[in-house]
Amino acid sequence: MIVPPSQVRRPGIRAAMFVDFDNVYSGLQAVDPAAARVFAEDPNLWTSALADGGGRDAARRFLIRNCYLNPVIYSKYRVYWTRAGFRVIDCPSLTQRGKSSTDINLVLDAMDVLAGPVGIDEFVIASADADFTSLIARFRAADRITTVIAAGPVAFAYREMADHVVESTDFAAILTGSSADAGAGVLARAEGRAPAPAPRKGAAAKEVSSLVRSSSGPITGSVAAHRALTAEPSLKTDWGGHGKFGAWIAQLGNGIEYSPTPTPGWVWDARRFSAADLPQEAEARSAVEEHVTRVTDVPALSRLQFRQVFLSLEAVLREHPPNRNELTRSVRDHCVAAGHAVSRAAVNFIIQGLTYTDALSDEATAESLAAAWTRNVEELCRLALLEFDESEVAELRRWAGGGLVKTPAKQRPKAETPEPPAED
Repeated sequence: MIVPPSQVRRPGIRAAMFVDFDNVYSGLQAVDPAAARVFAEDPNLWTSALADGGGRDAARRFLIRNCYLNPVIYSKYRVYWTRAGFRVIDCPSLTQRGKSSTDINLVLDAMDVLAGPVGIDEFVIASADADFTSLIARFRAADRITTVIAAGPVAFAYREMADHVVESTDFAAILTGSSADAGAGVLARAEGRAPAPAPRKGAAAKEVSSLVRSSSGPITGSVAAHRALTAEPSLKTDWGGHGKFGAWIAQLGNGIEYSPTPTPGWVWDARRFSAADLPQEAEARSAVEEHVTRVTDVPALSRLQFRQVFLSLEAVLREHPPNRNELTRSVRDHCVAAGHAVSRAAVNFIIQGLTYTDALSDEATAESLAAAWTRNVEELCRLALLEFDESEVAELRRWAGGGLVKTPAKQRPKAETPEPPAED
């Protein structure tokens, strides 16, 4: 019997990709200009890396590849995308403020695909624009896998709505080939409505082990847990049946050690480090710190760790301003040498926030960097709808600024001068 073509299912995950070129390119320019150039001029390289799932059934088949760009600014890149098999949609600026029509065009096309006859298993949105949060919600409601590729800060709600988020550092690693895995395992695979395929099993263990092995010192448990949950979001429920993060990481073996003390807990490679290499007991975490780190993506560092990051940044920038990848590594190593271990992921997050505030320069001081970062944290709190009273704001500034930000004293009300008695 001949099976009608409409009933034949080819192996692989049927995927659709929608690229907000302006958003991703500008975001990568701030993170890694070399990665931005590869993104713009060789789209086939990184889409092939993302499509490869390590097996025929786990690989993605991008049935739809759409790229939305402003032709007035980025027309020179059009040929690279058309040659890579993308459908390029011109989205010129329609307002005096430079706002393009990318958002509406992308949303309309994505909704047409969702309602179309071909059942797309996974929608990939390459944009850090939180305006697409509602679109991601529609995909989830239709039981589709959703993946966000973000080259810049990602709103908390947008991140949580998506099934998978490819961070700017991971994406830059794919583009520049600086990652040993270069795309393999960066995006978690799932085959439509079926259970997760075998290649995803153990992804979290692999990511955490790789992170610990490559670290120049012990890393905080929160950093390791975040990396694990990014690789396998399902662990959030009960850590694979182990109940707690500590129990899950203890079963990894291969020299990976964990200790819940000193606060906030540490993970290290026992073949290179020991408990003696752990930092001194960290400061007790306040309610403000717990609230901010839980609701936003601000790293769960202590006040002394934040302070050391700013001091190390000043020193590294003064010596020889390196590129973005070298900067995060140099600052991380400088912090470890100073006795305050800070993960490279945390350093990168801080540098990313400082980049968007234009605070990085060879003339920057630890104080100016701390002030700029604190303003960034306050803005993240505002976007997350966190509300603090005056004393809590002062506490947040002391913590996020590492004690380097001077909080202006509350102005005292001027004494009222009694009016002279009216003359008769």
